Amino acid sequence: MTTEALTQYKLMILYLLRSVNYPLTNSQLSGFFLDNEYTTYFTLQECISDLVEATLISCHQSQSTTRYEITEEGKQTLHFFEDEIPSIAKEDMEQFLHKNKFRLQNEAAVYSDYTKEENGDYLVQAELREKNDLLCRLHLSVPDEESAKNACKKWKEKSGKIYSYLLSTLLDEN
Repeated sequence: MTTEALTQYKLMILYLLRSVNYPLTNSQLSGFFLDNEYTTYFTLQECISDLVEATLISCHQSQSTTRYEITEEGKQTLHFFEDEIPSIAKEDMEQFLHKNKFRLQNEAAVYSDYTKEENGDYLVQAELREKNDLLCRLHLSVPDEESAKNACKKWKEKSGKIYSYLLSTLLDEN
């Protein structure tokens, strides 16, 4: 793989992350690059790792997913080198983002994860976002890993209903 190609892939990753107002997951980035046959999975992971190491993107890991966001340094770098991205690649990225806009937003809006606590319980962390705005964050202690996995799954399925219930219950003046 040439240095020029790796640089182009890195700029494309920065371009994708700058084009959205929310983090993209590793699988979402991989989906674009692999579906459009730009590069291999392993080359993409190398580029992502290099960008994280250079602090051009930030990485947020959980039990089930890894999410990436562009940093200010990444935005500045892209500003200087954006013209190095071929126009056909920009068109492909814009088309991907437009075609998958709602799916990408929904996947980024609902987040859940869990960690094992020192006392043996599991702490479930759940978030609901709208673009970059945090609407709700819950921390819930559960007795075992199976309960933690189930709570994460249910949050992903029912976060909207749970959020509505919390709002109506907490803001009800009666």
